[in-house]
Amino acid sequence: MSSIETITEFLGWCSVINIGLLILASIFLVIVRGPISKIHTKMFGLSEADISRAYFQYLAQYKIAILVFNLVPYVALKIMT
Repeated sequence: MSSIETITEFLGWCSVINIGLLILASIFLVIVRGPISKIHTKMFGLSEADISRAYFQYLAQYKIAILVFNLVPYVALKIMT
C-alpha cells in the first residue's frame, strides 16, 4: 500500500499537470477562437453565442474538477503531514 507521502506527491503532480493543461487550453481558445468557433458552429449547428458559452462552461467545469479531485485532497494531505 502507498504511503501518505507518495499519495501527496502524486496528487501534487496531478495538480501541476492539470493546471498546466487548463492554462494551455485557455490560451489556445483565446488565440484560435475565431476559426475554431466557425468549425464548431458548422459541425453542431449552434450559434456563436452558444459556442462561446460552451467554451466557458468547459473551462469552468475543468477548473472545478481540478480543485475537487486534485488540489483539495493535496492540500488536505499536506495539512495532515
